[in-house]
Amino acid sequence: MKLSKNLSLKEMTKSRTALRRGIDNSPTLEHIENMKALAENIFQPIRDHFGVPIYISSGYRSEALNNAIGGSKTSQHSKGQAIDLDRDAHSQPHNSDLFIFVKDNLDFDQMIWEFGTDDNPDWVHISYNPDGKQRNQLLVAYKDSNNRTRYKQWKKK
Repeated sequence: MKLSKNLSLKEMTKSRTALRRGIDNSPTLEHIENMKALAENIFQPIRDHFGVPIYISSGYRSEALNNAIGGSKTSQHSKGQAIDLDRDAHSQPHNSDLFIFVKDNLDFDQMIWEFGTDDNPDWVHISYNPDGKQRNQLLVAYKDSNNRTRYKQWKKK
């Protein structure tokens, strides 16, 4: 099943952790509709702009899978509303290019510069709220002195 021209449901639901642990990662119809909105409003415009495949490091996560990986209890991944993208194993564009393109051109709910350096995140988390109310919230994820993940507002360098 295609969620958009270049994104399949299989790509959005694949998980090595789910396979390894025997966790069912099947979405509901509501989750699939959310993923379609995410694909059409976030993934496909990115793919069309850069014209290259975009690697999905994390897409939909069932509640059981999200719990197994220690994800946030309020994760939009579990609603089919979030995607983590990672281009840095390939040639350009880099993750920072994805982040800047989305920030400057798309309407999104939340986008997180996930770890990495000041010049390039390790990956980019992007969510889209299908009800149309987008916060356009920009965050940076980092580890505190106790190695816990924390978030702060993203600021242009």
